[in-house]
Amino acid sequence: MADVAEKAGVSRALVSIIFRNQAGASRETRERVLRVADEIGYRPDSAARLLARGRSRTLGVMFTVHQTFHTDLITGIYPEAERLGYDVLLSGATHGRSEAKAVEALLSHRCEAVILLGPDAEPDYLAELGQRTVAVSISRRVPQAHVDFVHSAEGKGVRQAMDHLVELGHRRIVHIDGGRGPGSAERRRAYRAAMRRHGLQAQARVIPGEHTEESGVETGRLLLAERGSGRPLPTAVLAGNDRCAMGLLMALTRAGVEVPRDLSVVGYDDSHLSHLMPLGLTTVRQDAFLMAEHAVRFAVERLENGELPPREAVLDPKLVVRGTSGPVPAEG
Repeated sequence: MADVAEKAGVSRALVSIIFRNQAGASRETRERVLRVADEIGYRPDSAARLLARGRSRTLGVMFTVHQTFHTDLITGIYPEAERLGYDVLLSGATHGRSEAKAVEALLSHRCEAVILLGPDAEPDYLAELGQRTVAVSISRRVPQAHVDFVHSAEGKGVRQAMDHLVELGHRRIVHIDGGRGPGSAERRRAYRAAMRRHGLQAQARVIPGEHTEESGVETGRLLLAERGSGRPLPTAVLAGNDRCAMGLLMALTRAGVEVPRDLSVVGYDDSHLSHLMPLGLTTVRQDAFLMAEHAVRFAVERLENGELPPREAVLDPKLVVRGTSGPVPAEG
């Protein structure tokens, strides 16, 4: 700032006034100072200025690398945060970098609140985190923690998917579990409840899995191997999420199984990749942008309004029918 002031022939205090966009400088002087700043490549350090006032106005976002639905959530977080006057800092969790490490990195960079996308952390950790800072969890609910939650009505989404398949005539419907992934327990329970409601509990089958393409591929190989041993393929599969459904589709297609003529597949999330495939994926849509908006607002309201009780936003999912679901095969 001193360099700008010297070259523009004004005081440092006047440069500060101009950069804060306050009154006190003529239009000519303002334009000259900004031109000089541009010439020497000076940019005001807004982060330092905010920290000097005791605020960073930055929201930290912990996400899992390779989770396509997390990308959709992040896309929705940025505009809502900017609208409310906050910056966003991202920190990713990978196989070699734990969620806790990703969160601690955000806090070390003075993020005022953290938004956790589908956290897999233990409930005790989330409870402790909620005592240390403002925290919002998307898709993972831990009732005892002092954390705000945003998630879809998992049971309602699964019911829509199962009703759709049953109406198409399917009876041998398999569910690929999402393991410890966010929403997995609720989706598993809703699948079993739907099979009971339709009188199909004897044919219910949950195959252990994860929210990854690899899990879908492995399940596809398992089902194909069983067919080779004389066990018929299911007529429909409800995957734990879209990534798992895509892996399953890859395995089936390579083996010559035609979807949906031979077998129907339904995913969960409606991530941006689900409608970019040659054969669009039938899936349960979670509104990523609406979830992101709720999470940002929860964080900002807690930061700016003081102590608030933990809150929860439950959003309605919606089945999106595309090309991977169809009538049960004649022999099914």
